[in-house]
Amino acid sequence: MKKRFGSIAAVLMIVLGVTAVQAWAAADYPTRQITYLITFDPGGQSDREARRQQPHLERILKQKVMIDYKVGGGGALGWRELVRAKPDGYFMAGFNMPHIILQPLQQEVGYKTEQILPVAIFQQTPLALVVHAKSNITTLQEFIDFAKKNPGSLTLGGTGSFTSHQMASLRLQKIAGIKLTYVPFTGSAPLMTAVLGGHVSCTFSNSDDVVRFKDQLRVLGFATEKRFPAAPNVQTFKEMGYDVLLTTDRGVAVPPGTPEAVIQKLEAAFLEISRNPAIQEEMTKQGFVPVAMGHKESIAHKEKMAVLYKEMAADLKK
Repeated sequence: MKKRFGSIAAVLMIVLGVTAVQAWAAADYPTRQITYLITFDPGGQSDREARRQQPHLERILKQKVMIDYKVGGGGALGWRELVRAKPDGYFMAGFNMPHIILQPLQQEVGYKTEQILPVAIFQQTPLALVVHAKSNITTLQEFIDFAKKNPGSLTLGGTGSFTSHQMASLRLQKIAGIKLTYVPFTGSAPLMTAVLGGHVSCTFSNSDDVVRFKDQLRVLGFATEKRFPAAPNVQTFKEMGYDVLLTTDRGVAVPPGTPEAVIQKLEAAFLEISRNPAIQEEMTKQGFVPVAMGHKESIAHKEKMAVLYKEMAADLKK
């Protein structure tokens, strides 16, 4: 019996020792370079936001922050790497919703939504249906009428599968009774190249691309509750009788098991950046919606969105 208690005591001492070491390491964190993984192509929204944050993160954390890339599967390859990474605070990755919710619902992608541990959500990107400025289609009704007469002939590009772009496409097809052909790309940069080059008929464009390429695109409708400030003359889908409402939430996450003290330090850094008036002004001018959700609020938001997207995910399985 004494031997048994002795063994239990030894295990407890080891556990407590490990915990103490982890607490000490977290208190001293960070002491070396941090990797910030982007799961989409360089030049896209996620990459540009990380580049905006990078110098501020280095100033606040007093360590180098290296931006790296793992592209593919609509972000899934990078998020699979995230959940397998050492949970010590030296590896983090940008994440997008609804991507991290929808992908595991549809197939095996190497990670579970629950494993994506948000540090903060700092940006929302509304979607808008756009065609090339030289397109013969000038209104949403013309778009729908053409799609009804020519099922599948209109190609709609999007950033990967099981993403907000594909969800918006499915929602519009269901509501309007039309058939489109969805074409996935590895990120917003190659997607917009394809749209501007006439290689796809249309896309549910991210709002910042609507602003960046306003002279080369024609906006048919915004998937927003209210009219988008940068394009006040463009109606929402709801105004035109179509219940299509979607946005992309963008944030940063760490591997499951990352110490709470480390998360708190990263959370404080990202929230300081997100609440910076100059950065908020930049985001707004570029067509983004700045937000500043902390660790716990981001988890609650992820759980809320997971419930809402289950209905849409069911349509993908049909």
